Amino acid sequence: MRLSPAPLRLSRGPALLALALPLAVALAFSDETLDKVSKSEGYCSRILRAQGTRREGYTEFSLRVEGDPEFYKPGSSYRVTLSAAPPSYFRGFTLIALKENREGDKEEDHAGTFQIIDEEETQFMSNCPVAVTESTPRRRTRIQVFWIAPPTGTGCVILKASIVQKRIIYFQDEGSLTKKLCEQDPSLDGVTDRPILDCCACGTAKYRLTFYGNWSEKTHPKDYPRRANHWSAIIGGSHSKNYVLWEYGGYASEGVKQVAELGSPVKMEEEIRQQSDEVLTVIKAKAQWPAWQPVNVRAAPSAEFSVDRTRHLMSFLTMMGPSPDWNVGLSAEDLCTKECGWVQKVVQDLIPWDAGTDSGVTYESPNKPTIPQEKIRPLTSLDHPQSPFYDPEGGSITQVARVVIERIARKGEQCNIVPDNVDDIVADLAPEEKDEDDTPETCIYSNWSPWSACSSSTCEKGKRMRQRMLKAQLDLSVPCPDTQDFQPCMGPGCSDEDGSTCTMSEWITWSPCSISCGMGMRSRERYVKQFPEDGSVCTLPTEETEKCTVNEECSPRSCLVTEWGEWDDCSATCGMGMKKRHRMIKMSPADGSMCKAETSQAEKCMMPECHTIPCLLSPWSEWSDCSVTCGKGMRTRQRMLKSLAELGDCNEELEQVEKCMLPECPIDCELSEWSQWSECNKSCGKGHMIRTRTIQMEPQFGGVPCPETVQRKKCRARKCLRNPSVQKLRWREARESRRSEQLKEESEGEQFPGCRMRPWTAWSECTKLCGGGIQERYMTVKKRFKSSQFTSCKDKKEIRACNVHPC
Repeated sequence: MRLSPAPLRLSRGPALLALALPLAVALAFSDETLDKVSKSEGYCSRILRAQGTRREGYTEFSLRVEGDPEFYKPGSSYRVTLSAAPPSYFRGFTLIALKENREGDKEEDHAGTFQIIDEEETQFMSNCPVAVTESTPRRRTRIQVFWIAPPTGTGCVILKASIVQKRIIYFQDEGSLTKKLCEQDPSLDGVTDRPILDCCACGTAKYRLTFYGNWSEKTHPKDYPRRANHWSAIIGGSHSKNYVLWEYGGYASEGVKQVAELGSPVKMEEEIRQQSDEVLTVIKAKAQWPAWQPVNVRAAPSAEFSVDRTRHLMSFLTMMGPSPDWNVGLSAEDLCTKECGWVQKVVQDLIPWDAGTDSGVTYESPNKPTIPQEKIRPLTSLDHPQSPFYDPEGGSITQVARVVIERIARKGEQCNIVPDNVDDIVADLAPEEKDEDDTPETCIYSNWSPWSACSSSTCEKGKRMRQRMLKAQLDLSVPCPDTQDFQPCMGPGCSDEDGSTCTMSEWITWSPCSISCGMGMRSRERYVKQFPEDGSVCTLPTEETEKCTVNEECSPRSCLVTEWGEWDDCSATCGMGMKKRHRMIKMSPADGSMCKAETSQAEKCMMPECHTIPCLLSPWSEWSDCSVTCGKGMRTRQRMLKSLAELGDCNEELEQVEKCMLPECPIDCELSEWSQWSECNKSCGKGHMIRTRTIQMEPQFGGVPCPETVQRKKCRARKCLRNPSVQKLRWREARESRRSEQLKEESEGEQFPGCRMRPWTAWSECTKLCGGGIQERYMTVKKRFKSSQFTSCKDKKEIRACNVHPC
């Protein structure tokens, strides 16, 4: 794919791409430095020499080129991302592309061009139009731009970043804010240039993928398909570097082709599962019809998956429908960090790509297979004038979707145990959930209620809950999952915005009671996971103790019981309910009496307020039989309103009608009427006559086949004379007689009662060259007398046999 560069045109040569300093007002330029800068040097060179408080080796900020390539292809586009790991942030930045070993004081020092992705986040600098900076100074954790690689012969490119946070400038010549790309050898064109490093992380990590479609008539108005717009079911997997689902510059597999052209994930899932040794989790999420709806109307589709040290990459795709073979997705996204940890969060805006299997240029182009198959490539705004993404100025394509990948838990011993923020602590404590969203499409729910308050009143782990109501179950044979959703949360006072707040781990479970009978003490501990940013001392306690009673009486009649277990879930899904907890008898009284200790307790519990759903509908009935027995017809289905009318009006449709198509109706053969019998083919002795009929409708769809169209029957004329000379004489006389009659008819026309006829026409050509054909001639009415009352006064037709000799 080649995106059109920005209007700025730059010269060739070895290049240096530097992500340089931010807002001029945020930089403290020294007068001494500015005096040393030559008057011939432009502002672009000055920002590279800007003086400020610099910190080397800071790892909270990173510069990344999508795909982590070591080489670039001349003219290709690359997504460049500058990000800060939470809770860090930055306020400004500047992006400049320079040739290698150049100072940037001349126009020819610059190479490549940039394209703005989000005008609310980024813009070209007014004093240095080849550079990109922030649109507004504010807290941010991530920006993205496109960089169009320079032409062939440019050489290596260095990606170099600096950012500003408060009054501190972070600038690196090496490390996480520096990337180096060299020009790819043309002989290696088409070969993937992304080396994937081995992962050194320990344990496993669990992630949630959430897909936000942004493809709508408002964002992409040109030729937008209003009726059939949708995203197909998401299909993908977490896998090793030995398996590739899809990649730019590669060829689509049959599974990718079926997703791209038909929206069917079946073959793709089959291909993924065949790579069981290389795949840890198959990623699946439901299709979206229509393609876009507000999040408060329909929740964004999501799926959960796991990664480990060998299978630390994630790929997925989904079809943009209708389209020839256009998709969006991620390919081999690496979730393992160089610090032997697991990436906390990935946010990626997506533009469509072409699978290379169909040559259509519009959403609803007819099928046109690409032969031979082409390589997978991103779509551009200059692909074709009829393309819905066409821009004659070569601008960037507006993103059609965004994917968010969040880490929700880590399991097993971890190499890197430093948490990222409070949310990360909660994520690590999250309960185990299903790897896939298994909510069937036959279950129709209401919107989720708002989240309840966190059950923890202190800076500790707790739970919050939301609920939804099942409105309809379209298929009674398919069970619908729970209507409640629980999520871990931290109590108040855990905000990471407060610089003096320290983040604590979860309390470790209580130790056993210090004595086995009577009242004793027990304790629990926690540790500091993140110290305050302002350097202050963390004053929150790391240990606490409390009294515990195992057995109130210590006598031969007392029994030994365990500690109380956790409380059960509340008996109600909303409103007031009851919850219980239990303990067990470990040892009965020594005197053999009954244990009188209480083994169960119950107390009230309050769940979120119950929300009534006025539109509670029965499942759809089965579709009725088609209204016809063959061909095109209609069929219907119904459902009933189950909720009371007093709860509110329901505007949901109760009946649906759709077209149905049965096998085509049989069409029987249709024939014309038989023609008149022809003349006998012999003037004496035995001969035969024929008659014919024509096929007016061929049989179709199993109709009655056509019968014979030619019939013959015998005819016998007078006996042939044995004297050939006499016979020849009679033939000659008959022939002369017929000729004279014909001449008479041609001169006067034949007379019939009540009318005068025109002479006979000449015989038509024989319908067959051999095997018996027919000839026809006609006589038409020339004049009808007024007194005519005879029905015989009408056009005449004669038929005779011809070419009766065998073929």
